[in-house]
Amino acid sequence: MYYELHGTGQPLILLHGGLGTIGMFAPLLPSLAASRQVIAVELQACGHTADIDRPMAFEAMADDIAALIGHLGLENADILGYSMGGGVALQTAIRYPQRVRRLVVVSFPCASRGWYPEIHQAMGTITAEVAATWVGSPMHDAYVAVAPRPEDWPTMAAKTGRMVSQVYDWSAEVAALPTPTMLVVGDGDSIPPGFAAEMFGLLGGGKQDGGWAGEGMSDSRLAILPGTTHHNILAAPALLPALLPFLNAPMPVTA
Repeated sequence: MYYELHGTGQPLILLHGGLGTIGMFAPLLPSLAASRQVIAVELQACGHTADIDRPMAFEAMADDIAALIGHLGLENADILGYSMGGGVALQTAIRYPQRVRRLVVVSFPCASRGWYPEIHQAMGTITAEVAATWVGSPMHDAYVAVAPRPEDWPTMAAKTGRMVSQVYDWSAEVAALPTPTMLVVGDGDSIPPGFAAEMFGLLGGGKQDGGWAGEGMSDSRLAILPGTTHHNILAAPALLPALLPFLNAPMPVTA
């Protein structure tokens, strides 16, 4: 599994979206690496990372991330995942809560019903045949520039389509998460803002007035970025100012 290290400080793992590479984080990576050790990963079959003989699955790739944290000799790390990478980040926190210090999930719902129905249906149309028509697209160009086997593009796309179009519901697991979590969506995202608020509620947020000193707030956060879609959220000017206070906040004191 390919990864890059940038900067020094508290470790922060970045997990890209479907059919993508580390390059998706170009708008964020320099600023994050100014004060952190950023560990930018390319997931199974994506970018520099070769495919292996297994289906693509959120759970299996979460196992990969937990293994990477151990391989690097870290006790834990913060994780920020976008879209498909948000699902991997969420599953890493669910399966390995001791490995995840803080979690940021950008543009990914904890249940398939959290996507607009037409969006989730469209995910099921990603096949090898469809991917062949994307040859020459920016996503394809980014892949073939670095992939160990550029001819695997259709296979990677088909595996991705099967994974992201599955019916799933991790609501119970999210409600049990001990990890301080931030959810970020755009107001024009592929996920309705109402579902983001529902998911925030699972994390204990939005249950009561926060109080003068924030004493009524949970340890988790919700950000809905204005004028932002699923496709431009990583470049949204409001994203970094929303992320940094959460990532840099002191960890909650546990009993």
